[in-house]
Amino acid sequence: MLKCMLAVLFVASSLSGIPQARQRLEELQHAVDRILQDAVDSNFIPGAVIEIKKGDSILLERAYGFAWKNDFHGRPLEHPVKAGTGSLYDLASLTKVIGTTTSIMLLVDQGKLHVDDPVGKYIPGFNSPGKRSITIRNLLTHTSGIDEWYPLFYRAHNKQEVFRLIASLPLKYPVGEGRHYSDLGFTILGEIVEKVSGQSLDVFMHQHIFLPLGMRHTLFNPLKSGNASGIAATSLGNPYEYRMVREPALGFTFPEIDPASWNGWRQYVLRGEVNDGNAWYAEQGICGAAGLFSTVGDLQKFADMMLHRGKVGRKTFLSERTLRLFLTKDRFDNGLGWMMDPRNPVIADGPPGSFGHTGFTGTSIAVIPSLGASVILLVNRQNTGLSPAGTYYNLSPIRRKIFTLLMHYCDDAPD
Repeated sequence: MLKCMLAVLFVASSLSGIPQARQRLEELQHAVDRILQDAVDSNFIPGAVIEIKKGDSILLERAYGFAWKNDFHGRPLEHPVKAGTGSLYDLASLTKVIGTTTSIMLLVDQGKLHVDDPVGKYIPGFNSPGKRSITIRNLLTHTSGIDEWYPLFYRAHNKQEVFRLIASLPLKYPVGEGRHYSDLGFTILGEIVEKVSGQSLDVFMHQHIFLPLGMRHTLFNPLKSGNASGIAATSLGNPYEYRMVREPALGFTFPEIDPASWNGWRQYVLRGEVNDGNAWYAEQGICGAAGLFSTVGDLQKFADMMLHRGKVGRKTFLSERTLRLFLTKDRFDNGLGWMMDPRNPVIADGPPGSFGHTGFTGTSIAVIPSLGASVILLVNRQNTGLSPAGTYYNLSPIRRKIFTLLMHYCDDAPD
């Protein structure tokens, strides 16, 4: 299918009177439109918002489908809410890079911590045998050996209990010997930000990231702002995490936990409440691993800062030295916090230096510094519900197709 789209995308511009640059742009737009609208029409996803930018030009900014389509039982709403370019999406794990990684970068810039500091320097629970060698770098690169996920809300009721519980859990893997993507590691990074800055995580991010970058719509717990009208709905309760606790086939076992010992599962459509169970049930919506909500426009402001080497106008937001540190690949082909492995669909076979990240709700960001380009895709895939196989729709093929189309556009578009 992608080959057909590429063939359509690169038809000779002589077939029309439209200038070549405009012709190629329209072909890119039509190809992306087709990909996303087909996914909506096929009921794979409820809706989506995308922004593609190169240099100072927005190549595409468009919304498709619905921000809220289904009720708790998976039935279509009588009056579904259309998605708009200003719709607010649950970023899920984009929180890790937009919020937490950036917070650590700022603290590094300020000389308040170093990425090779032992975590135990800031959190006494990590001075125990086996954990003394874990560094902030290990947490950022998912090489700390900490478990990928744990139902913290069974044993913790607030963030301080969460932090103590994670510090007490045995390591699942040897420190530094493998990359095992860990929500718990980034939860601890959130604690480090609070310890070093003396501010709560949400306050620090608001004052030091979102205000300086003009990201006026990026925040935790958006319902507290008093307006839910523009928020995209996500999951129908927490059915996947319910499975994670009960079904060892998903890769998680917790012999010390009786799944029936806690039953606080949400029984309604999540809209404005973070989908992530640990963030919501145990940390009141504010976590280093998940919890941020944002719009495509705000995320573009962040991407623009990264593409301008840490500058916002003439002001330096992040130093080039710190950017190089965090965007240098490790032996697992990833940066500090950021995914840089070209095998990842979000930056599939992209130019060296490309980086990005994804979120479980269906969000993603890709930044291509060598081309001065970016792709931000926000999808609320969970509002369609679980498939018969018990999973959510896999967005990897869509991300790969759109990224590939942009690469071809950048290769062939006139300067």
